[in-house]
Amino acid sequence: MKMILAIMPTNLSEKVSQSLLDESYSVTKFASTAGILSGGITTLMVITTNDKIPGALKLIREQVPPAEPADAAHARVTIYVLKVKDFEKV
Repeated sequence: MKMILAIMPTNLSEKVSQSLLDESYSVTKFASTAGILSGGITTLMVITTNDKIPGALKLIREQVPPAEPADAAHARVTIYVLKVKDFEKV
């Protein structure tokens, strides 16, 4: 099992989470903050099998619009893929 943490501006999170849900990924969404002057930030958490990670990452990347030339040096979404030792739904 793996866990994807995708940290993004809140205005992108609805499209990204909906695209993952449409493909039967389980998504948990929670609000977070980053820095004093930053706007809304949302973190999506997706836990899935190793073989489904490439598909989930592709779906996330497809929903992120291209950067404006002046903004190209800044990441719009930060993605972590972590190993999950134990996973249980209660």
